[in-house]
Amino acid sequence: MSEQGTGAAQVIVKMAAMVAGYATFILSILITIEVISRKFFGFSFQGVDEYGGYVLAIGVSLSLSYALAMRAHTRVDVLINPLGRRVRAFFNVLAAAMMAALACFLCWQSVATLRETLEFDSRASTPLETPLWIPQLIWVVGFALFAVVALSYLVRGLRLASGGEIDSLNRLLGPKTTDEELNEALEDSQMAPLPNRGLETHMEAKP
Repeated sequence: MSEQGTGAAQVIVKMAAMVAGYATFILSILITIEVISRKFFGFSFQGVDEYGGYVLAIGVSLSLSYALAMRAHTRVDVLINPLGRRVRAFFNVLAAAMMAALACFLCWQSVATLRETLEFDSRASTPLETPLWIPQLIWVVGFALFAVVALSYLVRGLRLASGGEIDSLNRLLGPKTTDEELNEALEDSQMAPLPNRGLETHMEAKP
């Protein structure tokens, strides 16, 4: 998690991303079993394709806040980086405001969809007839979390701007620099196990 996330918010955002990741992993296993069973045994599990759609929709909503905290959303920064630090700060705050507006819009529309589903007791038009409020409720939670995180970043950015902390603002809201991405890649490579370490140690120990 990036250094901007703090306390309980950091834990919640990371847990949401982990839920999305594990759900996608389980879905991939179920799809593999489904393909094998159809190919070799002429048997099909009912509902894998239906629940696959739910998992993808929920996974996206739960992952948006984590991507924002990691500064992983796509940013076209080729024109912004050569600009002065204050001009970059202005565009970073503008981008944060637009992101917060989008997040609030998604949350608003998802809540409206859920209310309509509850009003008409909508169910999936499939043999399972899944009550649609169940996946939609988790979907709404993901968008709500995204809206809260996006608004919190915007507020923090505005506070930094009002205090004249331009460099801190750009680090908080700006896209990752090449050096930051390189440092993260180096840190990840150092954390990964080295498969030849035991062999090298054995060779070094020889006289």
